[in-house]
Amino acid sequence: MYLWGMIESRPINKPSALSFDNTEIAFSHMSDSELKKAYWLFKVINVNFLVKIGPPITNFALKLGLPIVGIIRKTIFSHFCGGESIKDCENTINQLANYKVGTILDYSIEGENNEKAFDETCHEIISTINRATKDHKVPFSVFKVTGLARLELLEKIQRGDQLSEKENLEWLRVQSRVDMICHAAFQAGIPVMIDAEETWIQDPIDNMTIDMMKKYNRIDPIVYNTYQIYRHDRLAFLKENAQEAEENNYYLGAKLVRGAYMEKERERAAEMGYESPIQPDKAATDCDYDEAVKFCVEHLHRIAFVAGTHNENSCRNLVNLLEEHNIEGQNPKVYFSQLLGMSDNLSFNLSHANYNVVKYVPYGPVKSVLPYLFRRAQENTAIAGQMGRELGLIVKEKQRRRI
Repeated sequence: MYLWGMIESRPINKPSALSFDNTEIAFSHMSDSELKKAYWLFKVINVNFLVKIGPPITNFALKLGLPIVGIIRKTIFSHFCGGESIKDCENTINQLANYKVGTILDYSIEGENNEKAFDETCHEIISTINRATKDHKVPFSVFKVTGLARLELLEKIQRGDQLSEKENLEWLRVQSRVDMICHAAFQAGIPVMIDAEETWIQDPIDNMTIDMMKKYNRIDPIVYNTYQIYRHDRLAFLKENAQEAEENNYYLGAKLVRGAYMEKERERAAEMGYESPIQPDKAATDCDYDEAVKFCVEHLHRIAFVAGTHNENSCRNLVNLLEEHNIEGQNPKVYFSQLLGMSDNLSFNLSHANYNVVKYVPYGPVKSVLPYLFRRAQENTAIAGQMGRELGLIVKEKQRRRI
């Protein structure tokens, strides 16, 4: 497969040479004007009040027909998204590739709820796979099952409710879309990651993903499941999946993240009176994340994984583990991943030190991508110190450039 054949042989990296405080490398891809723009954007995002009132004000302005889309396009959209189409993303793809950072094209449309939209999304995701074919600049594809299926249908399946004849046919169409995407990825040799979602719909997503691994991961790791480690059961689930892959002779593809729905999960558990699926505290999440990374490194004969993290300690931990196990930074089974527009000090310093790095590059029509953008801003402010760290690094680089 293409991904495996194109990796260059490089010397083992030395983590002592790696600094996440090197802002010259971190922001070398930004012009002075782009750096100033990022500075003001993160200043605004750092104000929790503005982030909270932003979504309702924006939606109200859109309903009134006010020309706010242009403002969004030139500010938060241009910083965190690659464009409105795959073609629009080409500049971002090439710019990242200039610094040895790969692109994951992420079609970030949310909230659609009809068969026509689900089919269109399926075809668009396959288009991202086609764009990635035979191009090391786009080493992965990704999708969310909720872009292909009704939330209510997934909830009903998870509860174990009996489906009507119409719903059974609808579920077959969902499975067919997932299989079409994974088959296209297999044919192209492009790994595809299936994103994790809320716990109350995750079981059918996990089951489909594991079925796709059994079908398509016999030769290379093509299909990747996503493990949200802020759930207290995910480390054990990762190990169970690895054991099943070992016993059935296929590769386990794993994307390790802390998670994206913590506040929503806790609120729902409290409202409905069931045990929260979330770890008791951040320390427990960090501990399980480190253990999950260690487990994957120690089982590379069976596992390929992407460490999706904006945490410096997690990145440093993985760098150290790779050195301890004499694994080169460009091993095709190990990738670091961050979001476009965030944690450039991690992405670009890691790539400069010859580690595999990819950035999620969301794209789609501005209005359709707004839910993603609002969630990004709200999640960012919820992470203690994250925005202050981002802003501090930008300020440091502005001072270094004297702008």
